[in-house]
This record gives sequence, structure tokens and C-alpha cells, in this order.
Amino acid sequence: MITTGVVLTRTGSTYRIHTQAGEVTAVLRGKLKHRDDDRIVAGDVVELERHAGGHATISGVRPRRSVLVRRAAGERSPRAQPIAANVDQIVIVAAARSPEPSPPMLDRFLVIAAANRIPAVIVLNKVDLDPERVVYDQAQRRYGPAGYQVLATSVPQLEGLAALRDLLRGRESVLAGQSGVGKSSLLNALQPGLDLRIGDISRKWDTGKHTTRAALVVAVAGGYVVDTPGLREIGTWGIDPELLAACFPEFRPFLDQCRFDNCRHLAEPGCAVREAAGQGAFERDRLTSYQRIYEEISVPSWSSDRRRGR
Repeated sequence: MITTGVVLTRTGSTYRIHTQAGEVTAVLRGKLKHRDDDRIVAGDVVELERHAGGHATISGVRPRRSVLVRRAAGERSPRAQPIAANVDQIVIVAAARSPEPSPPMLDRFLVIAAANRIPAVIVLNKVDLDPERVVYDQAQRRYGPAGYQVLATSVPQLEGLAALRDLLRGRESVLAGQSGVGKSSLLNALQPGLDLRIGDISRKWDTGKHTTRAALVVAVAGGYVVDTPGLREIGTWGIDPELLAACFPEFRPFLDQCRFDNCRHLAEPGCAVREAAGQGAFERDRLTSYQRIYEEISVPSWSSDRRRGR
């Protein structure tokens, strides 16, 4: 009997698959074994053949709606390595306090989403630690001109959880954010019985020789949430510096107004983007983030400066 399921994670040569009938473990069948190691990743919809005794094999992979990729680890020549498939949105979680939010890090996550043509939403968690909503207001000012939704949440106060559940329902969402912002706590609150330990989400599923860092998918609120350790590594590879400005949505109305068609928005005269920042059309610090990322991705990936993070 052939059924379909969603790949949750890979451990060695076996895959955990979520199906309507429950979770199963499966291995690859036939020709699929001899294809590239990136043949199946978390989020893929696969066809399963169920056998007597509960044994299952993966016989096919359905076409992907989207794919999130990074540079294959340890390779000097660029090769795209898929890490999650069929992603509908990237949910970027920051904390109002403990740890303090890092706008440059948020900007990098947003660039990753935009470069992969995947919608992004910002969740500002632990707003109970910021009763005056100073950080939330700052986030609205910073990201509102770009059109990003900023959702305030608090697990102790149950704030924003219903809205977050609606956001995740029926979608496959990649969860991103620095350690300690409360990703596991949010998922536990949304999905009773999930019982993720605090900190689990970024430490699990380092599965050895087949993948440097594997993604984990969990079923939450009628959808799927993908945690991808090392998501920040994706953002600085594979982005054309000439296309980076378009990854900042608030820049887009001004990109055709620069004096020079090849304006980099760094120091060129007649730059409409820099003029807009000076006139308050968007936060000037967003332009600073753009310029830092531009300088980073303009350095060849093999250079010693880039490897040292300069």
C-alpha cells in the first residue's frame, strides 16, 4: 500500500516520517539510494510503501514548492545543499529581554528569507519583561516600513499565542532565532505534550557523517515547524551583491531613482536609497545593516578575510 508523509528528520540511513496514521520510520528504496545525498530533506513530501511488520520504504518524492539551501559544508567549490523543503514562511523569534534583541541578526535572517523568496514574520517573545513595550515599539518602527509583521508574545501571560497558532496553522514554517529567545517554550505552549526541553531545538539532530547539521520538523498547531541549526550560515552565501538591496523591502521604491544604474548604495553620489534614509523613510540603521552584509558577501568565499569574519 502506498501512502504519503512528511519527512521529520534523518538519522543515518533512516527517516522519521509523519503520516496521517502516525509516525513511521523508513529507508530509501531502489534507485533513490544511488542519488545525491541531498535527495531528501526535512519537509519533503514522500511516497511510502508499507510492508508487513511495520517496515516502510520511500519510493518517491513529490515536487517541492520551495527549498531552503546553503553551501555544502567543507567544499571549496560552491554547491547548493538543500536543508528544508516546502517552506511557506520563516518565523524569526527574538526576545524583548534576556537575551537583548540583536537587530543586525534579525536583519540577516530577513535577508535569508528574502533571498530565498520566502515570506518572513518577526515574533517578539518575552514581552512581559518589557512592560512599557519599548522594544516592541522599536521593532515596529524598524520593520514596519518594510512591511514585516511583528507579533508580540509571552508564554507566562499567554499573550499572542492564539495569533501565533493561527500563523502556523496549515503551513510549514522554519523557526529561526538565537539561543534563549524562547522557541522551545513557545512550541510547548502551542502543542501540549510536545515536551521539548528548553534549549532542545538548537542542539538536537546532529546526525553525523551524512549531514553536517540536520533539520528537525515537529507537527504543531495543524502545521509543521522546521528548526534548522546553523540557519545564519545560509545568508552569506549565494546572494548576488547586486541583488542584495532588493532583499530590504523598504529600499525597493527607491532603487530605480539612483543616479547610477549600478549604484551600490554605499558612497555613490545621487543615491536615492541613502537620501531616503536621511529623510526618515526608514530606519537609517537598516541601511547600515545592508552595507555590512554587502561588504561581507562581496568578499570571495575562499578568502582568508571572509573565513576570519572580517
